[in-house]
Amino acid sequence: MTVKSNLPDLGPAADFNSQPWINTDVPLTLSALRGKVILVEFWTFG
Repeated sequence: MTVKSNLPDLGPAADFNSQPWINTDVPLTLSALRGKVILVEFWTFG
């Protein structure tokens, strides 16, 4: 199934910085997560 969108293609996502992550002993990279379902939750304080 193909989903069409009016959003522009901005190219590949930038890789994560090597900051500590919860529940992992190694830094995460986008290439290590390729093909997996992930949930990204963004928080902001204002």
